[in-house]
Amino acid sequence: MIDQAECLIFDLDGTLYEDTDHFEYYAQLLQKRASIENSPQVKQDYHKVLAGNHPLQIGKVYDLEEDVIITVDPFSNQARKVETWRGEVWSKRRMEKTYPDSLAYDLEKLIALGDGWWLPFSIARHYGVSAEEARECYDQTKEYMVSDQFSLTKTEGLRDSLLKWREEKRLVLITNSEAHDVDHILHRIDLTDMFHERIPSAAKPLHTTELFETLLRNGKYTAESVISIGDNFMNEIGPALALGMKAIWIHPPGSEWDHKDLKIVKSFEECTKT
Repeated sequence: MIDQAECLIFDLDGTLYEDTDHFEYYAQLLQKRASIENSPQVKQDYHKVLAGNHPLQIGKVYDLEEDVIITVDPFSNQARKVETWRGEVWSKRRMEKTYPDSLAYDLEKLIALGDGWWLPFSIARHYGVSAEEARECYDQTKEYMVSDQFSLTKTEGLRDSLLKWREEKRLVLITNSEAHDVDHILHRIDLTDMFHERIPSAAKPLHTTELFETLLRNGKYTAESVISIGDNFMNEIGPALALGMKAIWIHPPGSEWDHKDLKIVKSFEECTKT
């Protein structure tokens, strides 16, 4: 798939590095911000989520105002199932009345659970931690990630593959991380100056389709000649497939998804060895 592409679009977190220790660190900081009575529940629910024993899961949507978890069609963003925090399922009539149209994510009240950052965030918000407190914990986690205490694992063969690909393809990095965090992380994993273009603070999935369309138009690429690579279906994969692009989804648990333009790998290292 990669050999025929003219442009490769990469995510950063969970793609160019696949460590997850920082999510646990973030969850612990959020737990400390919860009230005394709710703090143990934050920890308990987070571990339930990681074990797959809770309705809150990556790929779903958390409605903070209704306090429900929504399973959506990733292409139409239409609600397909609504569950309470305890797993009680709404009737179809109630679901369609409350969510008659495609969902418009805002990262504040209607939260797309695209990756590991949003799981502890949503749990903490459910138990009363404010958005401001959650942001402070996120900033502290980012500071931790660029400190000597945090270690990042370099994906075997990634640098050599990028060096080869950049000679014949355009390499673009589109990430929700802020510019200074991108600089630090790329330096830590020895990928500085590897990309022809960087787009930080991208606000995916809100602006993913717009960013992809701009890239296709400015580069005069056909959709099928561009590959989006990432670990977040909502942020990088679904929008790419909807536009006719190809996609590589880094999804360790495996998936039953089957699409002619989609390749699923457990680690991007699988692509650097071919």
